Amino acid sequence: MVPLLRLLTALLAILPLPLLHGLGAVIGSLFALLPNRHRRITLRNLALCFPQMSERERARLLVLSLRETAKATLETAVMWRAGRERLQRLVRGVEGEELLHAAIEQGGGVIIASPHLGSWELIGQYLLMQHPLTCMYKPAENAALDRIMYDGRSHLGMELAPTDVGGVRILLGALKRGELVGILPDQDPRDGAGVFAPFFDIATHTMTLLPKLAAKSRATVLVAYAERLAWGRGYRIHFLPVDSAVNDKDEVGAATALNRAVEAAVRQCPAQYAWSYKRFRARPQGEANLY
Repeated sequence: MVPLLRLLTALLAILPLPLLHGLGAVIGSLFALLPNRHRRITLRNLALCFPQMSERERARLLVLSLRETAKATLETAVMWRAGRERLQRLVRGVEGEELLHAAIEQGGGVIIASPHLGSWELIGQYLLMQHPLTCMYKPAENAALDRIMYDGRSHLGMELAPTDVGGVRILLGALKRGELVGILPDQDPRDGAGVFAPFFDIATHTMTLLPKLAAKSRATVLVAYAERLAWGRGYRIHFLPVDSAVNDKDEVGAATALNRAVEAAVRQCPAQYAWSYKRFRARPQGEANLY
């Protein structure tokens, strides 16, 4: 199984990005037409988060979203195997990079909150090419896939910290050295590791780890995402500020500030968010399942 997956990844990685994105657009269009889990979850999330949209508008966003999701899946092979020169050529512009430079100069390290928006795999590799970077890493349940993911994400030298107590120590050590730390802020945390805070006006189970790291290290928190440009032309990197309330001792207040920043990024590029993920699966006690 591992050799086959590695071969498939290697084959996809050598294809030109326009071809990969073209294939993704075709696959995503089919997923939007045929009954399937991704289509159902995406439609549900869009209805929850954009109730003001008409059904026609949400249907159009559904197609765009599933196309982008398929592109994200196929392009991952490039992000996991391409060399520095090719990845650097894919970055066509950067907005808000002065925020990153200012945060680094302040000291205390920088926490990059990179949601499942655009090419989140590229964000880590882009940052690593400029600054030391440690990213929190949740191992995949499938051992073969996990090995490929680990090797791919670390192939340019990224340090990966597991989602346990030891991993938290690694992240704090990196921040103490004034380095960058990357965390996906929009995953449903395990029980006891999150609080419910608004995201698109919906009570959403949100991690407390990132705010706690920020408060303990006094690191600056920024949201970053790589916007996928049309026709496989590459990506535009965006850095956005996060309200200082993310350092608040009140866990709900801190989580609310984090979600507000993530939501602002998603609203800039809604078609490229991973709407096929059950983001609202966990519910406050007594609330009905939304899916």
